Amino acid sequence: MFGFGNKQKKAEKEQRLGAPLITYYEPKSIISEQYRTLRTNLEFAQVGNPVKSIAITSSMPMEGKSTTSANLAYTMAQTGRNVLVVDSDLRKPTVHRTFKLNNEQGLTTLLANPELKFNQVVQKSKELGLYFLPSGPMPPNPAELIGSPQMARLMQELSDNFDMVIYDTPPVNSVTDAQIIASRVDGVILVARQNFARKELVREAKQALENVKANILGFVINNVPFEEGKGYGYYAYGLEDDDA
Repeated sequence: MFGFGNKQKKAEKEQRLGAPLITYYEPKSIISEQYRTLRTNLEFAQVGNPVKSIAITSSMPMEGKSTTSANLAYTMAQTGRNVLVVDSDLRKPTVHRTFKLNNEQGLTTLLANPELKFNQVVQKSKELGLYFLPSGPMPPNPAELIGSPQMARLMQELSDNFDMVIYDTPPVNSVTDAQIIASRVDGVILVARQNFARKELVREAKQALENVKANILGFVINNVPFEEGKGYGYYAYGLEDDDA
């Protein structure tokens, strides 16, 4: 019990700082290579059924979904694709912290002001080759905004204008937002943190996604020890299509 509490406090501290962009700062690391493997696995998953929009979620907070979203997006952008990262976690947004973005305008701005065009709000990093739509000001009614017809229209418009749109969503067991987005994207990745996630909650998350007929592409299991050389610990990432 105490061990889990300490892990949770550490994860909360990491979340406040934003997700680590390992693939950019340490491109030759084993972790970065695992993200490239994840990208390749996704490309194989798209054979015969193109995937242009992905929701990344988890069963509970602080499992690494934002880290996966950020690093997968950067890895995909390295192949020359126009990749947009959308922070659709309107309760605990992280994307603006990770990428040091201005969050005065974002997704909520577009949803509250339908006359605005997405390219008036989307931000771009030439250095990273990525596009971003941060969360914007925190609204009093996140679920209503995410479930609105305006959100559905915006999601379609973004898919029409980018090669890949990655939605960083809230944990699927916490609020309905992730289920709504999952039902509207081409595929979903469920992130689970080893020795942190609870099996029953992962099963519940999988069932919740299946209830809205989401296309679950697979699972990313992170915080997996990877020993090399003198036993240094690494995170390992991969796409696993099996039962939770």
